[in-house]
Amino acid sequence: MCRHLGWLGTPMSVHSLVLAPPNGLLVQSYAPRRQKHGLMNADGWGVGFYSPELPAGAPARWRSAAPLWGDASFASVAPVLTSGCVVAAVRSATIGMPIEAAACAPFTDGRWLLSHNGIVDRAVLPAPTDAESVVDSAVLAAHIFARGMDRLGETVARVGAADPNARLNILAGDGTRLLATTWGDTLSVLRRPDGVVVASEPYDDHPDWTDVPDRHLVEIYDGQVSLTALKGS
Repeated sequence: MCRHLGWLGTPMSVHSLVLAPPNGLLVQSYAPRRQKHGLMNADGWGVGFYSPELPAGAPARWRSAAPLWGDASFASVAPVLTSGCVVAAVRSATIGMPIEAAACAPFTDGRWLLSHNGIVDRAVLPAPTDAESVVDSAVLAAHIFARGMDRLGETVARVGAADPNARLNILAGDGTRLLATTWGDTLSVLRRPDGVVVASEPYDDHPDWTDVPDRHLVEIYDGQVSLTALKGS
């Protein structure tokens, strides 16, 4: 269910991160290589990024309920959108959930951008008061924001314990760092000389991609990558 990607490092174009790689999110929208649940991700997409031209700390987003491969407007603009911190995703909707732009990651609390790759029973989450959509990922994002991003690992472990069938791969960024979790699905990290990529699956066949073990928290800051086992793993 869904694929996502994060970048932290030297400012790069959104095109070079999302559309240009041979197995990037564009290709993953119709032919993912490691997706365990679902065959494609045609139920929308979203890209969020930070820029010095925006109010301090506030991200910009572009989201759509249409398949990524069919959006010529985004493809024409993506080469001139540059950022040192990007969170992007393509969506495979959970059965019964609406297909709408508001249901597409990344979600935001005005500072953080957050994507959820997975599924969760909304019954184990508090009733949403400020979720962007009724979909499970949006309700989960609102719950994570309410508890605080510094408690991401703890929150994921608590939700996972309440819903043993949940898949809780989270990816979030705030302009200066990235956080990610593995809980039931794949995640890989690529350390480059100019920054770090974290993605549901490698966007190319470079040998430096490393797979993150399941039930771990990944923290990326100032070029450094740290992994911590989650409680309940």
